[in-house]
Amino acid sequence: MTASARHTVLALLAKRTADATICPSEVARAMTGSEEPWRDAMPMVHAAVDALLGEGQLKLSWKGAVLTERNGPYRIGRK
Repeated sequence: MTASARHTVLALLAKRTADATICPSEVARAMTGSEEPWRDAMPMVHAAVDALLGEGQLKLSWKGAVLTERNGPYRIGRK
């Protein structure tokens, strides 16, 4: 399911403008739809974000400040 989270992160970002960000919960909601509780998907979303960040494919931020690692609340953007 982490592969699905990875795909969903990249697909959602591709639909946005280059400087737009997405919320991790948006990824989880897109993965689960309305049938399953989206919070159950959050560990997979975090794992996918960590992997993509490690590969240099993403940048993370919170309230305009750049984050070097996922810690606490964050937004996901394109590198």
